[in-house]
Amino acid sequence: MADLPPRPPTPLTPPIPDVLVEHVEGHLAAARGMVALLPAVEAAADLLIETFTRGGTLYTLGNGGSAADAQHLTGELIGHYKRERRPLPTVTLTTDATVMTCIANDYAYDDVFARQVRALARPGDVVAAFTTSGNSPNVVGALRAAQANGAMTVLFGGGDGGAAARFADRLLLAPSTETARIQEIHTLMLHLISEKVDAWAAA
Repeated sequence: MADLPPRPPTPLTPPIPDVLVEHVEGHLAAARGMVALLPAVEAAADLLIETFTRGGTLYTLGNGGSAADAQHLTGELIGHYKRERRPLPTVTLTTDATVMTCIANDYAYDDVFARQVRALARPGDVVAAFTTSGNSPNVVGALRAAQANGAMTVLFGGGDGGAAARFADRLLLAPSTETARIQEIHTLMLHLISEKVDAWAAA
């Protein structure tokens, strides 16, 4: 039997598809763009510190992945970020399935956040909305209702903030128009805010 040619060595790392490299490069570009937004992020953290100092409550909300971001921020504040300290009054409006489906069924899905905000948010409170498009009717309605109730509003958005930007007292807009990049930067933003609030609460 003739000798077979030697098999080429198997590469330890297979070729990485260009699309994955593009995702990483897009993420790095968006993260670099965050440097210019640090004053706005710090101002949002200061607003939460003032709110908690006065005995106010933070209400968070969002749809889909943005709901997860809203719950993430609530977890960092009620739990803790890095330091042992008191829990901070924060409520995510997506976590009560009974209330959410009741409002959606009896009224409309567009009302699921606004109706809760009208019932709960008061002057001295903050309503923070996470949205990648800024145009979800239930998010826009919630921010509008919050301002009507005298609460302050914070928008975690992207691009120009969409329709929700009209009803935001503090704008935190990720420097991207891609949904995945916006969500990644929202996580960075909420971690930065958690760092400052956490340090204050533990002092």
